[in-house]
Amino acid sequence: MGKSVIVTGLCRIFLQDGYRVCPFKAQNMSLNSFVTKDGGEIGRAQANQAFACRIEPNVDINPVLIKPTSDVGAQIIVRGKPYENMQAVEYIKHKKSLKKVVRESFRSLSQKYDIVVIEGAGSPAEINLKKHDIVNMKMAEYAGAPVILVGDIDKGGVFAWIVGTLELLTKKEKKMVKGIIINKFRGDKSLLSPAIKFLERRLGIKVLGVVPYFKNIKIPEEDSVSLDERIEGGKYGADEKLIDVAVIKLPHISNFTDFDALEKENDVVLRYIRKPEELQSPDLIIIPGTKNTCSDLKHLKISGLAEKIVSLTNSHPLTFIMGICGGYQMLGNKISDRHRLESNGEEIEGLGLLPIHTYLGKEKVLTQVKAKEITSGIEISGYEIHHGVSKYRHMGKYGHLFEITERNGKRTRYFDGLRREDNRVLGTYIHGLFDSDTFRRGFLNKIRQKKGWRMLPENSFFNPDKEFDKLAKLLRENINMGWLYKILMTDA
Repeated sequence: MGKSVIVTGLCRIFLQDGYRVCPFKAQNMSLNSFVTKDGGEIGRAQANQAFACRIEPNVDINPVLIKPTSDVGAQIIVRGKPYENMQAVEYIKHKKSLKKVVRESFRSLSQKYDIVVIEGAGSPAEINLKKHDIVNMKMAEYAGAPVILVGDIDKGGVFAWIVGTLELLTKKEKKMVKGIIINKFRGDKSLLSPAIKFLERRLGIKVLGVVPYFKNIKIPEEDSVSLDERIEGGKYGADEKLIDVAVIKLPHISNFTDFDALEKENDVVLRYIRKPEELQSPDLIIIPGTKNTCSDLKHLKISGLAEKIVSLTNSHPLTFIMGICGGYQMLGNKISDRHRLESNGEEIEGLGLLPIHTYLGKEKVLTQVKAKEITSGIEISGYEIHHGVSKYRHMGKYGHLFEITERNGKRTRYFDGLRREDNRVLGTYIHGLFDSDTFRRGFLNKIRQKKGWRMLPENSFFNPDKEFDKLAKLLRENINMGWLYKILMTDA
């Protein structure tokens, strides 16, 4: 619930006020990504911001996406396509060449829209990064955009952060900062009045508002750090009629927004699991997507999670297991990395729960798809983001999970995923399948039926567009929009 969410809310406000508006983030570091209609990969947060603007996401709104593969390495995505895998030091050397790409994307957007809401990354005062900055103050300077500082207060030290940030900016950069927003406040805002008055006197910059911490507006989080608050929580064991869903918290977990809609179901308790002892005996185990399948598979084995997962699947007749994307690959017999994308060219043994052999390939699959579940005919929409092809020799007691009917807007017909004949072991490459109300409820009802519980009706309680309106209302109530518009018009 940081600055990405603030940008999302402002995008919706400007749209409501009659402007043509779009988001822009020159460079984003995230493992939560989205596939555009033309097969480009961008940050998931920027896609959500585009939806808040009621526009179709495109690669210009996030021209550079960094997807970490290790503590010091990452895959660099430029205008939606894989550019190169680089170490951090290498990437810094390439940033000059990316400045042109970033500026071209911004110019393209600024010609089409009345307002472009630019989001920075991290802090604008990282002195070790400022020399080669393409996303914060240098981007704002190029765009001629006023800067609003957003500081999160929930972890403490926000006033020191704001003052310290401005102290580390140059005189020219300080003049660009036109307002401050304090975010994630819990408690009585009147208690902040003395501190806000002090801040405004010291800095000569208006505090535009204090935004409260909220949980009742369902906006997807961008960063896996947000999962930490949910790992230890949950209602496990509180009610025997609750479906216990255990998502494995892989070190390189990606696209965990796949489970947002699932988590919101009233009969679901969703837990993120790091250790074998935390697993217990869930009704559903999910191995999610990952940016480094080989490394995370090794982690499962070393941690003991792999042995525990296989044991539960084979010995507990009420436990379902689903692998999505990289998780699907892990459920197979082997993963071969001949091109050294994620390893030193190794062939790694999988969990052996599905009869597939995955070959990691240089070409990255980036597609939006429509599909139908083989057994029920239920239709879903989603997207694929992966390296590699999963092959099988003999189906035996296994069948396909989905039939793909449309790919990037074109009619097609091929099959995706596998399911064991008892429907308890499932794997697919499709992200976003739980966003379908009908599929999600049907899937959960299969688990309830296996446990002898009554079926529950479909619940389409989650409407993303309404959530954007709720967020806009919250920001209007807590941010001085008159001052913000005055800043925009003065700097226009």
